[in-house]
Amino acid sequence: MSNEYRGWVNSALGRHVLLMKITRSAKKSMISIIDRLTKVSLFGYVIRTTGLYEHILSSFDIRRGVSVEIIRMPRIMKDTSKGHILHSRSVGFVPTMGSLHEGHLGLVRMAREENDITVVSIYVNPAQFGPSEDLSRYPRDLEGDTGSLRKEGVDILFLPDDAHMYPRGFCTHVDVSGLSEKLCGAFRPGHFRGVATVVTKLFNIVSPTRSYFGQKDYQQALIIKKLVKDLDMTGEVVVCPTARQEDGLALSSRNRYLAKGERDAASVIFKSLKKASEAVKSGIINATSIKEIMLDTLKSEPCVSEIQYCSVYDPETLDEMQRIDREALLAVALKVGNTRLIDNILVDPGK
Repeated sequence: MSNEYRGWVNSALGRHVLLMKITRSAKKSMISIIDRLTKVSLFGYVIRTTGLYEHILSSFDIRRGVSVEIIRMPRIMKDTSKGHILHSRSVGFVPTMGSLHEGHLGLVRMAREENDITVVSIYVNPAQFGPSEDLSRYPRDLEGDTGSLRKEGVDILFLPDDAHMYPRGFCTHVDVSGLSEKLCGAFRPGHFRGVATVVTKLFNIVSPTRSYFGQKDYQQALIIKKLVKDLDMTGEVVVCPTARQEDGLALSSRNRYLAKGERDAASVIFKSLKKASEAVKSGIINATSIKEIMLDTLKSEPCVSEIQYCSVYDPETLDEMQRIDREALLAVALKVGNTRLIDNILVDPGK
């Protein structure tokens, strides 16, 4: 089959069928008809050989009257994005590992507001987990996540699997040296190599106009901005403010691991950052003094079992600062019980 004909099938026939809004009662009938048609005739040959059959059956989502296109194959995701871009539609992309919370949904809303098409990916990337980390324990709720994204009006949900992201023989990796080894990288060797590799693949597949990340993962966002710049990638990396609960705790999928007493104790992280920020704004610019304020606050909480890092850092290089005479990053990583949590805020002594 010619590439031209294959492209016509995927872009014309595929899009019209997949994006139809049909009633719940009609869904089974539609799928039954499609199933019968694909077993006979040239139509069936076209649908089966292009991979469109699987795409059709997995892509109808009609609850609440909103059609969400679910794509599992990178090739189809790439062709779909290319079609939107060729029609001058901007594509907003929110890459996630699922177990979505209000922080993720805030990124989705920003993407929808600023773009014509919104794509969200859910993929728990094994390459960014160390051998002693919680890959098997990482919370997963695909049904709940899909429902949340449907309510938010997401256009496309991309659900690749390991076989497509890391096929047999895969041996290429992306390493942003100079940034990846600091802060979290010192305690999670190889983590940011895995992040940079999977994000590079996702960007190449989705070709986003803009991609959205939260400031809570400041180091990750900085690394992604760097790889986009260094590799001359197109698209803008948008970093959105950290979403927090009422007591200041940054929203995180790992908060689910916290027992009730630990959950209450975890609010000490934001308290330490806020105290330090207020001290800077009051005129204290010695970084060691600010670090001591943060450490004293954290150590006052018995549930804090380990402090991995806690200091004042340059927002561009992540090197520790001695004097806060410009914007600075206050960042913390620690364990409450057995749960590792991170947080940060930016502070400017001149504001």
